[in-house]
Amino acid sequence: MPQTLIKNATLLTMDAANGSKPFNGDILIEGGRIAAIGTNLAARPDAAIIDGRDRLVMPGLVNAHTHSSETFFRGRYEGMPLEIWLLYAYPLLMGPVIDERLLYLRSLLLAMESLRNGVTTMCDDFFDPPAHDLSRLSAVFSAYADAGIRANVSSAVMNVHTLDALPYARQVMPLHLQEKLDFGPPMPAAAYIDYCRSAFATLHRRAGRLSFMIAPSAPQRCTPDMLQACHALAVEMGVPLHTHILETKTQAVTGQAFFGKSLIAYMRDLGALSRNTTIAHAVWVSEDDIAMMGEAGCSVAHNAVSNQKLGAGIAPIRQLLDAGVAVGLGTDGVSSNDTARIFDVMRVAGLVHSVSGPDHDRWIRADEILAMATIGGARSAMLEDVIGSLEVGKAADLLILDLTTLSFTPLNDIAKHLVYAENGSSIETVMVAGEVVVRNGRLQTIDEAAILAEIRERVPAHLAAHAELEKLNAAFHSTMAEIHRRSTSKAIGMNRYAGNDG
Repeated sequence: MPQTLIKNATLLTMDAANGSKPFNGDILIEGGRIAAIGTNLAARPDAAIIDGRDRLVMPGLVNAHTHSSETFFRGRYEGMPLEIWLLYAYPLLMGPVIDERLLYLRSLLLAMESLRNGVTTMCDDFFDPPAHDLSRLSAVFSAYADAGIRANVSSAVMNVHTLDALPYARQVMPLHLQEKLDFGPPMPAAAYIDYCRSAFATLHRRAGRLSFMIAPSAPQRCTPDMLQACHALAVEMGVPLHTHILETKTQAVTGQAFFGKSLIAYMRDLGALSRNTTIAHAVWVSEDDIAMMGEAGCSVAHNAVSNQKLGAGIAPIRQLLDAGVAVGLGTDGVSSNDTARIFDVMRVAGLVHSVSGPDHDRWIRADEILAMATIGGARSAMLEDVIGSLEVGKAADLLILDLTTLSFTPLNDIAKHLVYAENGSSIETVMVAGEVVVRNGRLQTIDEAAILAEIRERVPAHLAAHAELEKLNAAFHSTMAEIHRRSTSKAIGMNRYAGNDG
């Protein structure tokens, strides 16, 4: 097996013993895994030696929640809450599905940006209407295999009509618009589970670093039997059930409107809230919700940037951590964020909680943010035994950063530099499973220039067609705005933590 020895580096291991406290040492990598951590380590004569002087070695970052289906919509939208934004980024009136080459390219583009900015693992909940197709899922897996990234991948499922998943929708949407929304028969739970089992049989564990996860879109968008079947299969296969819960003010009133209880309580009562459950957002959770989440041992993907861009609110991260909920950081899609940089999310997460409560002793600290970006994200992906910290036996998914850059000059506290000063520009080397995928800022696995040239050539026509869909879906804009207005009016009177994390 080939060996790599990183000598005399500053190590930030994020393990239980050292956490975010740096120390000097060596790392020996063999067979894609960390073989030893210590000082004056020896390697075989044919080992690759990396000089670690003035360099920081840390675990690769984990993007706990993203959507590759948005990758071509960077810089396209602003000033819209989720329910309105969805009309344009995920149109109700859909056109032809994106062709498989563009599907591959949009996934590859997300992986390229992620790796260059230190993300070695991402959880991609992409949307690919109207059906679930193994060939198209395989195209996404192929993109990530070619890029060299580690990923949990799924195509989100929903089988409840959109208007039956939104409070007030049937009341406020004109009948002639409702009649336009014919999505055909909903997917039965059994059919989706068959699809998932086929994905597990053919794609799961591809390249040793790509996994299939199960992704019911949200509890209000799926039937009870769909949620229960998804959860049972997730437990059986040891993978996350990755879903969206309580992101917006509209969703804050959805549970009571449809089920007479919060969406978290609804998940619990269905038996779908457990260690396997990873919840994107959790902005509008109550004290009781948080207690249920902690008892269940579930995880949250905290999307600090997208939650601000879409005006959703601020997740109560301190209370979630206190309850024992594992927290990772997610970018969300690049349409609701505009980058795939976890460094951006780290900085916003480090800042936004400081304005959401007066008790400064409970503000979120840099070492906690780093834990979310690494081992917390690994836990949310159910990969904490493989990645998230530098430990003997774990995969060699790591970053090497130059400590002589402006971001680290003068050098004070490394954790605070990483959260508040660094933006990824100090990254020199990125490894996934011991393989160098980025060296001196350049991807080693693909011809980046050729891929970007092909995207520039092919995507304008796709965006022009999408612009026509935007015009068609603008007919629903006022309805979604009214749903948001009514929900906001009701939500602000509810006893929720959102926007007050103190």
